[in-house]
Amino acid sequence: MKGRNLILIILLVLIVDQVLKIYIKTTFPLNTSRQVMGNWFYLYFVENPGMAYGWKFGGEWGKLALTIFRLGAVVFGTWYLSRIIKENYHKGFIFCAGLIYAGALGNLIDSCFYGMIFDKGMLYDAQLNDYMNYDGLAVFSSNGYSSFLHGNVVDMFYFPLIKGTFPGWFPIWGGEDFEFFRPIFNIADAAITTGVLTILVFQKRFFKNKGNGKESNTIETETLVDDTTQVS
Repeated sequence: MKGRNLILIILLVLIVDQVLKIYIKTTFPLNTSRQVMGNWFYLYFVENPGMAYGWKFGGEWGKLALTIFRLGAVVFGTWYLSRIIKENYHKGFIFCAGLIYAGALGNLIDSCFYGMIFDKGMLYDAQLNDYMNYDGLAVFSSNGYSSFLHGNVVDMFYFPLIKGTFPGWFPIWGGEDFEFFRPIFNIADAAITTGVLTILVFQKRFFKNKGNGKESNTIETETLVDDTTQVS
């Protein structure tokens, strides 16, 4: 795969990801939803100060560490993509690596800049040891709700495919409600997950010519080999 084609794929993922995030951020009040299809697909606006799919990590310091880790991953990913293109890796693997890179970069943009360009966002309360919600619609502003590296990631895809209640005899969760699929995510998360899972499923095909080292050559001779002859 040519580098130019990979750049176009990454840009496409980034543009769609950011356009949808900005639309959701500026038109949905926080923690509100809109039904898209049936009872199984919603646009549900939440802000994620932590990891993918709404997982949180270590409060404000954890968020800063996570953002710096994302930044390092993107820097490494830039070098790694150029390397696998030059070394002519399998096109499918390069495509998947590009998806992972685009997803990481998409969420990094939120973490780095959204706190600086929007007037509203979830803020960390040290006394409550949690992030506080806000009211109203966010708008672009030069007076952001936070600083560089402290923005929140915008999530919106919600697929409550199955809802029900565990039977009373079920261990631990008996009688409790359950829901599948509960996490709310964005296009960047989906790109990362798709890239990783595809690599895991097709790894033998992607790396079939990469793990055996150099091919060995054999030399044919007419030398008679018997118990007294040594071939080195």
